[in-house]
Amino acid sequence: MHSNTLDIDNSVLVVVDVQEAFRKAIPDFAEVVSRISIAIRGFQVLGRPIVVTEQYPKGLGRTAEELLLSMPDDASFIEKSTFSAYQAQAFVEELDKFQANQVVLCGVETHVCVNQTAHDFLAAGYQVHLLTDCVASRYQHDREAGLKKMFASGVVPSSMETALFEMMRDSRHEKFKDVQALIK
Repeated sequence: MHSNTLDIDNSVLVVVDVQEAFRKAIPDFAEVVSRISIAIRGFQVLGRPIVVTEQYPKGLGRTAEELLLSMPDDASFIEKSTFSAYQAQAFVEELDKFQANQVVLCGVETHVCVNQTAHDFLAAGYQVHLLTDCVASRYQHDREAGLKKMFASGVVPSSMETALFEMMRDSRHEKFKDVQALIK
């Protein structure tokens, strides 16, 4: 297996700040939330952990309702004030529980919280797979700048479907039909 492919036993999904306040500010919010919801359900089907951050929920609201409805009961929600999730001690402590070295990253905004989180993950020795179809910013030029910066630093570009199928590796995987049903 190539080092830039996901290993189901070493991966965790991190959903950064997909909160209600962004619904009106981000033009493609509904589409991105829909794909993140599939990623969440896919990780749940595959038995992989999910950690969700919320940036100052008193001001920005809770995680988008569509995602809350997709979350497993044991999903971890971490409130933070730092832009990088990795700078929040509670987040690092939660992540350490899973002993994963690959982070599958998605959320908003691409150029701020997602970008800073990705760079801190890289600095801490994690491999970061960014779901490019599951990130957004208010402005396209900011999204593009965030993507370019992360890829230049070593983040592995991916997508929701790419990640889920990489983790299964084979159409004979016991959860293949369940995951395929989410995507269709």
